[in-house]
Amino acid sequence: MSKLSLRLRIFLFFCLLALGGVGIVLGALWVGHARAIATTPANGFVFAGILASFGFAALCTGVWLLFDENVAKPIERLSAQMRARAHAGTGSTVDTGSARYLGDLAPAADAITSALSQNAVSTAERIASSTARLAAEKAQLTALLTEIPVATLLINADDQIVLYDGQAAEVLAQQAVPRLNAPLADYFDPAGVKAARKAMNKAGKDVSRALHGLDGKQSYDARFKPVEGGGFMMIIDAAHIEIPPEAARPLVYDFDLMERRGASNLDETPIGKLTFTVFDTETTGLLPHKDEIVQIGAVRVVNGRIIPGEVIDQLVDPGRPIPPASTKVHKVTDAMVAGQPGIARAGRKFHGFARDSVIVAHNAPFDMAFLQRHKGRMGVVWDHPILDTVLLSAVLFGASETHTLDALCARLDVTIPEALRHTALGDARATAEVLVRMLPMLEARGLTTFGAVIAETRRHGRLLEDLN
Repeated sequence: MSKLSLRLRIFLFFCLLALGGVGIVLGALWVGHARAIATTPANGFVFAGILASFGFAALCTGVWLLFDENVAKPIERLSAQMRARAHAGTGSTVDTGSARYLGDLAPAADAITSALSQNAVSTAERIASSTARLAAEKAQLTALLTEIPVATLLINADDQIVLYDGQAAEVLAQQAVPRLNAPLADYFDPAGVKAARKAMNKAGKDVSRALHGLDGKQSYDARFKPVEGGGFMMIIDAAHIEIPPEAARPLVYDFDLMERRGASNLDETPIGKLTFTVFDTETTGLLPHKDEIVQIGAVRVVNGRIIPGEVIDQLVDPGRPIPPASTKVHKVTDAMVAGQPGIARAGRKFHGFARDSVIVAHNAPFDMAFLQRHKGRMGVVWDHPILDTVLLSAVLFGASETHTLDALCARLDVTIPEALRHTALGDARATAEVLVRMLPMLEARGLTTFGAVIAETRRHGRLLEDLN
């Protein structure tokens, strides 16, 4: 029957309803007639009505199941695959087998998405030379900046970091993990930064100031140089910072951050402009109320892209032996966590890393339950907005699909190296790549703001209850 057209197949559904309905009515009347002869006419008609009602309910349920399995689910799956190819850039072909009862719809969808992919490849080839030239220029700029014994940061009008070079990363790391879009006050004494900015604005030219680190232990000679748009360059004498010649010294930047002006209402913020902290944990077991974290991995996504180098890969001493069964999964041993920070220090570090961002995880309630349990020991409040990629998967691919991280990676052409699977950082990185591919798919569905995405995910909250 897979050769039948979609219109004929839907016509047969209605034929089944009509023929089945006629058969049920005739059967009910026949049984009712026999009962009326044996008892009373009223008794026979009532019994026939009850029998027909149950028959109609069973018929409609059966036809609905057939329609759902052979038409509704394949259409939902087909549309999700088309969006993945169109908006997430995946190279997987449309699964025509699952949509074999939809007539020519699946082959037509595969043809149009293949054509789009070929056009995308052609466009990519045309801009490849320009991209290579820009990459070469960036490499030259990076090399130039990292050879000069100063640390360079570009700060926007809201005192948030827009650019930092290799030396600046070393300076920032003395206080906390370097982060694009992070407030400068997360690394340096806020009063000193405010006084230097005030002096710079008053003078209208460069000013030099001694700047203290947030921990009060470090001091830096800094020069503040105003730039157009209200921000400034901050140049720190970094001659005392020793970076090995072979060390990676990237230039990390996002000039779109120069356009930011104050904090807007989160619900109205475009999802592509949000800052995300994507994390995962490995634990001693699967019970958040009694097990402990042994590893935290996290990466940052700013303006829809993963920021290289902005990561946390932290082993955590759980204060108890790690069961062999758990070690077999995540490969974290008692020897590896010996001497590592406990959950109080590790949790505070991650809390600072995730400040002013949306926290993202795959099955977030599980991982967040461990952090919430120890918030008193950490001395922090976990009040970050949270997104769950399980629910985003349900929104985009339908609740009836499988929503494991492996399944989601397979749909979106995300590869998890075997050595990194079931490590906190490896799974966090995979979740971040999945998120980056899903953001344009959500926007294509009309879910362009954080509030709209959250409202849609709440419709699938039952999935998380079943998982946990």
